[in-house]
Amino acid sequence: MAQDLRYQLSNGYVHFVSDAPLERIEAESESLKGVIDVATREFAFTIPVRTFQGFNSPLQQEHFHENYMETDRNPNGQFTGRIVEEIDLTAPGIYQVRAKGTLRIHGIATERIIPATIEVKEGEMTLSALFDVPLSDHDISIPRIVRQKIAEDIAVTVEATFTL
Repeated sequence: MAQDLRYQLSNGYVHFVSDAPLERIEAESESLKGVIDVATREFAFTIPVRTFQGFNSPLQQEHFHENYMETDRNPNGQFTGRIVEEIDLTAPGIYQVRAKGTLRIHGIATERIIPATIEVKEGEMTLSALFDVPLSDHDISIPRIVRQKIAEDIAVTVEATFTL
């Protein structure tokens, strides 16, 4: 029976923080979509970049989309891959796992291993992850004039609830 089970993301949240010496930039989105296949432990996540809200100003949000993320050319962030640990995702419990896959941001794909916590309950799975994204890994350059306002590594938090 497990071979046909896929958990669909029913509620997903992504938050990022750039904590630079002169400025802290934060934004979040509740538009994360995804699926996890129970049998293969394969997953796929996507988030429309334009859905991020909460910037310090409209101008900051505009610069994020136009100058750094180039959202018109790269509308989605994606992470696809497989959970490394051979765990039974149908068995209730809390699992510390590593998600190995391809993280695509700004049109640039990098191989990543991201630690996460998965909790499985009756018909539901929650996932929590906290990781850094180096801007240089995704060819996002920061002009010298604003280097003190934008961190080189962005802290990302993901919270997701899946249902069968």
